[in-house]
Formats: sequence, C-alpha cells, structure tokens
Amino acid sequence: MSDIQYVTKDTLEQMKVELQRMKAIDRPAASRAIAEAREKGDLKENAEYDSAKEAQGLLEARIALFESQLANTRVIDASNIDTSKVSILTKVTLNNLNTKKQVTYQIVSEKEADLKAGKISVTSPIGKGILGKKVGDMAEVQAPAGLIKFKIEKITA
Repeated sequence: MSDIQYVTKDTLEQMKVELQRMKAIDRPAASRAIAEAREKGDLKENAEYDSAKEAQGLLEARIALFESQLANTRVIDASNIDTSKVSILTKVTLNNLNTKKQVTYQIVSEKEADLKAGKISVTSPIGKGILGKKVGDMAEVQAPAGLIKFKIEKITA
C-alpha cells in the first residue's frame, strides 16, 4: 500500500493504540502459545503447534500492514478545510434526484467510514462521484444499484 491515507488526529491515535496492543499483548501471547504447544511433544504431528505458528504468522502480517499504513498516513486538520468544494472531512448535503430525498454525508478516509454515522469513504462510489464538486453542481454516481444523480446543496466543515 503506497497510497497516502488522510485521517483525523483521533483516528491516527486509534491506529497507534491498536498497533501497540498487537506488539505488546498479542505478540507475546502468540509466542507463549507456540512454547506451550512445543512442550507437548513431536512437532511433526502437533496440530496445536501448527495452529499457533499460523496464528503468529497472521499476526506478524497484520503488524506489518499497520506499520505500512501508519507510514503512509497524513493527519488532516479540520480547521483548514476548504468548503468551496467537496473534499475530505467536508459535510455535504445532497439531493438525490432519483428519489427526491436529501441526505448529508461527511467525506472521510476508508478507516473512518461508518454509514450509520453518516460518514462515507472518499473512495466509495458516492465519495468519488462528488469529490471536487461545488454547491449547485450535479454528480452522476455509478453505484451497485445503478446510476444515481445528485445535486450538491450545501458544503460545510
């Protein structure tokens, strides 16, 4: 993953806490599980040992992924957001021209996306479709449900 990922300061802190937990708690636990399984005898036919080694490999892969993501993460300051156009961290009120319903979303990074909270990823079909648009612009979004037409009604920080 060489793509730069933009997140809020809170999300960056959560990522750091998760990485620290994996290194300080999960890694030693995986090592203990391997040691316990090793004590049970012949390693060639020890399913518990094989399972513990596999779990350790998966954990190490997750740690490496998190470290890579953190290296490519940049913090966005919410106070410096340009509200003249749709960008990451802006709140956008859209008028769905197909259903005549109005919705408001905040554009966030993939790590922060939560549709129930009204936060959509900048890489989602709607996020990509409205990125860079201004108030009054129309956006056509190809979603899994088909083509959706939106009008940008309001952009706030």
